[in-house]
Amino acid sequence: MADTTAGAVRHKLQVHFDPHECEPTDRELADMADDTDSLARQVGNFPQADLRVLIERNARSDEYAVKLTLLLPGDALVTSDHDRVMHAAFERALASLEDTVKEYKDRLGQVSERRKTEARTHQEVTPPTAADPAALDAAVAAGDYPAFRAAIAPYEDALRVRAGRWVERHPAVQARMGKGLETIDIAEGVFLAAFEGHANRPAGVPYGAWLENLLDPVIRAIEQHPDAELENINMARAACEAGPANG
Repeated sequence: MADTTAGAVRHKLQVHFDPHECEPTDRELADMADDTDSLARQVGNFPQADLRVLIERNARSDEYAVKLTLLLPGDALVTSDHDRVMHAAFERALASLEDTVKEYKDRLGQVSERRKTEARTHQEVTPPTAADPAALDAAVAAGDYPAFRAAIAPYEDALRVRAGRWVERHPAVQARMGKGLETIDIAEGVFLAAFEGHANRPAGVPYGAWLENLLDPVIRAIEQHPDAELENINMARAACEAGPANG
C-alpha cells in the first residue's frame, strides 16, 4: 500500500499526514492543519513535538479512521476516532488529544515541561557493570567488531530499554516490531554505529550518553532502508557468533 506523507509546521508542532486508501485534497489537509493551532499552543513549551496523522478509509463501512500520535520527548500520546466524514473523525480525535495533553501536563506537576522532557530524553544509558575502555579502544584499533561487541555488552540491556521507547517516535518502524524487527536489532545497529564512530566520538561525553544519541539516527536509517540495515545487522551478528577475529 502506498504511503503518501504530507507535512506542515504549526509553531513548534510539526504535523505529518499519512493517508491510506484515500486521497485527501490539499484543502482538506490545510483545514485539518489549521485545526491544530490550539494543540500547538498547548505544546509550545516542549523542545520538540511531532503530530502524526494516520488516515485510513474502510471501503466496507465507508468510514474514515483517524489516529493521532503526538510524539513528545520520551513520550507518545495516542487518540483515534472514526466517522463517514473524515474531518469529523479528525476533529473528535484532536479534541480527545487536547484533553490528553492537559492531563499529561498536569501529571508533570510544578516541574517545567521543558526541563522534565529534556531530562527524560537525554537519560543516559548506564550499564550495571563498567565496560573496559581499553578493550573498546583495542577492538576498534584491530578492526575486530566481535571483540568490540563483547566489550560493549554491559550496555545492551539498558540500550534495549531505551530503544523500545525511542522507536515510539517512528511509527513506521514501531509497526515492524515483532515482525522481523526487535529491540536487540536496534541495539545491534547502535553498536555497529559506535564501532564505526568510536574514534571520533565527542570528547567529554559519557559513553552511555553517546550511545543514547546514536539511537535516533540508527532508527531513522532502519526506517528509510530497512532491508539493507537489517542485512548489515544480521551480518554483524553472524560475525559475533563466529567469535573474535583473533580468536
